[in-house]
Amino acid sequence: MTERLVSGDTPPDFTLPAADGATVSLKDYAGTSVVVYFYPAASTPGCTTEACDFRDNLSSLAAAGYAILGVSPDAVPKLKKFSDAQDLSFPLLSDEDHSVAEAWGAWGEKKNYGKVYEGLIRSTVVVGPDGLVELAQYNVRATGHVAKLRKDLGAQ
Repeated sequence: MTERLVSGDTPPDFTLPAADGATVSLKDYAGTSVVVYFYPAASTPGCTTEACDFRDNLSSLAAAGYAILGVSPDAVPKLKKFSDAQDLSFPLLSDEDHSVAEAWGAWGEKKNYGKVYEGLIRSTVVVGPDGLVELAQYNVRATGHVAKLRKDLGAQ
């Protein structure tokens, strides 16, 4: 597992396919604050809760100057279906080989029902307009995470 990002780090750049067919790069957001959140699987209960929380809080986050990017190991068609079903208005990006998740410290050992395996660790990294990590949170809970993030960012 790659080291986790911490405040002040320069996050690795990426270019990934999006649910809408576009290609999105981190450098597209240069000069903007961006919340990059990693989630395990589209259309699962926890990931749906988290995505809908971001959707429902998008206007307050945008008003505070934050763009949102969701990243998962799902293929583009699954992300499109998820985005359409939940009426998500921010990009969902496909990281099928989980190379971006690994580079950002969001891929590693997980435990579920006593079983240990490698997988995506639900994580959120906020990159400031200067291109540096402002905040990095790993092993976050799907429920209540966006409200805590808004509080941490002062985006009330």
